[in-house]
Formats: sequence, C-alpha cells, structure tokens
Amino acid sequence: MSSAIPSTFKAMVIKEKGAPLELQTLPLSKPGPGEVLVKVLACGVCHTDVFEQNGFLHNAFPIVPGHELVGDVAAVGEGVTRFTAGDRVGGPWHGGHDGTCRACQRSRFQMCDNAKVNGVSFNGGYAEYTTLRAEAVVRVPKSFDPVDAAPLLCAGVTVFNGIRKLHVEQGNVVAVQGLGGLGHLAVQYANKLGYKVVAVSSGADKRDFALQLGAHEYIDASKEDPAARLKELGGAAIIVCTAPNPKSMKEIQYGLDKGGKLLVLAPIGPVEFDTAYMVTNGTSVHGWPSGHALDSEECLDFSATHGVKCLVERFPLAEAGRAFEVLNEGKIRFRGRLWRLVDGPAKMLAFGSFPIDWKTPLEDTAAGSKFDGEGYEKWLWRQE
Repeated sequence: MSSAIPSTFKAMVIKEKGAPLELQTLPLSKPGPGEVLVKVLACGVCHTDVFEQNGFLHNAFPIVPGHELVGDVAAVGEGVTRFTAGDRVGGPWHGGHDGTCRACQRSRFQMCDNAKVNGVSFNGGYAEYTTLRAEAVVRVPKSFDPVDAAPLLCAGVTVFNGIRKLHVEQGNVVAVQGLGGLGHLAVQYANKLGYKVVAVSSGADKRDFALQLGAHEYIDASKEDPAARLKELGGAAIIVCTAPNPKSMKEIQYGLDKGGKLLVLAPIGPVEFDTAYMVTNGTSVHGWPSGHALDSEECLDFSATHGVKCLVERFPLAEAGRAFEVLNEGKIRFRGRLWRLVDGPAKMLAFGSFPIDWKTPLEDTAAGSKFDGEGYEKWLWRQE
C-alpha cells in the first residue's frame, strides 16, 4: 500500500441480523484484480439499508452498508485501465455484473442474472474507504459536489431512467404521486425532460413547494380525487408512483390517458390493478431497477446541466444509528431516503441539497408511514 493510504479505516458495521450500526476500525486491503479502492467523500442511507440491517435482502453479516457513494480513487487493481488515482467516482446500487447473461448482452447490466449490489453483496460506503468492482464504477465530474451527486446514484438514476425508458413524447402530461425522496426528484426530471408536470400530494401547504420544483399543476389528494382531476387535464401519459401506498396506486390508475403508463418506483409488494380498465384503455404498469454505470453518468450530466438537485439533512457519522431509527419510523421529510456521509473533520451524514427558500417545514407525503419489512421480503424473494 502507498504511504498515502492508511493501513486501517473506520466504518459503520452491522455485525449481525437486527444489530445496530457500530463504528469499527477495520484493516484496509489493496484492491484486487478488476477492483478500485475509493476514499469515500459522500454516501447515502436508503430505506433498503434498513431492510438489509434486518436481513430482508438475504445478505451476509457482518456488513458495511451503503450503495450511494461518491469518492476519489485511492488505488486500482490489476487490469483496471479506465480509472487512475485521484479520479472522482461513484458506487451506485449496481455493483457488478457477469457480462455473459442475456440481460448483459442487451446492455441491461443492472438486471444481470448474477448482479452484485454495493453495500449488500460486499461492504459499501458507510466508511472512510471502500472497494468497488471496476465494471460498475461511475465517473463523477469534480465540479459536482459529492453530497449532491451521491443521491442521484440511486434515487436520481431510478427516476431519470424510469421516465425516459418509457419513451413518451415531450409535451404530454406526467403526474408524480408523492413529493418525497423520489417524488421531488421526479418532478424536476419530468419538467426538464419537457413534460407538463402535475404533482399529487396531500395538503395545501405543499402546493408552493411542488411549483418551485417545476410542477405546472398541483393536486391536493386530501381535497379532490387525483384520478378525476387528471382526467379533467386530459389524462396522464405517465403517472410516476413514488409513495409507498398500495391504495393510492390502485386508485390513481384511473387518471391515465388512453395508452398511459403507470410507473411504479416504490417497492411495496403486491398492488391490485383493474385489468378490465387496462385492457379497455390500453394502459400498462411498469417498474424500473435503477441503472448501470453509463445510466448514472448520463443522469449526473443531465442533472448538472439542468440544475436538478436533492434536498439535504445532516447527521454526525457516529449518529448513523439514530438516522436509521428516524428513517424507519417514517419521521424524516422526503422519506429520509438520502442521507449522506460527508468526508471532513466533522464526518457528517447528510442528504442532498436544494436552493429553496423554506418558510415553514414541510412534511413528506409518506411521513408517519412505516415499511412492512417482512411483507417486502416475501414479495422480493417470492416466499409464501
């Protein structure tokens, strides 16, 4: 190891299923063939990390979570030619692929039959250093603040890819259900991609916020039927469902235009849809799993060009466990999806940033709701 690289590093470790995050000092190894050693500058906490803590992802323990990380290359292993020490890079959800399966042959690397996940298949970004597989490493412009870039490697690329992969022409209506971690990004992306954006949430106090994000219309679901209002607006070509609420997903499908597409990005398990309505109106339901390295790079470039950003809160690294607790209780605005681990003297956790003049705190659409981890596990692994 170079003298500039320490022999040990600090990381937040989940020792066993259900155990709290624990700050530990671990030995730092050289990157192996095809690997990239990264000094972490920023890393996010996704709700999936809480599922991982409880073993719902069938992951091994002990584990260092974190799949939304940005940092600088400290060293590269044998055979790595695309990156060199000092490069700014990212490690998203997609952590590696075999390059041989049908999905990989179709360039859907994040859908690989043997896909790896950063912070799940191996240690992730809740640490001072982490090791990534070179084929999945994302190049990040140094002009991009690491704290702003990190959440875009999960929430950002998921929303960005989900919308653009539906291939709907600009000028159509795109509705976004929920203004949380995914939703507030979806409104921005839909606006910048050239759609007429309708934000759907509960409470009149969220209207101004939705319009600041780029929504052209706001529907207060506590006062009117979102589906009926969308029909009055001509129907939605896309409805992006970001809030984990099966009932609202079921009801809002009736707001789709003929041939409209319901894009589900909140993995909550089984949801009931009206197949008679779908057949009669030619509507369909879609999902999208994040993205591969090139997708993430395109997402970052688009976000930088068009000023798409994510909201931020900060916690000391030592309080990462408290961040988990608050996240799991549903008390964090914007679902607390995007906490960051920021390198520096204070070692802070944070989530995103956004240039909005906040007059009063806004609660998230999903605030107070809790994820059903066991239900999620049964759905994810097709268990009885």
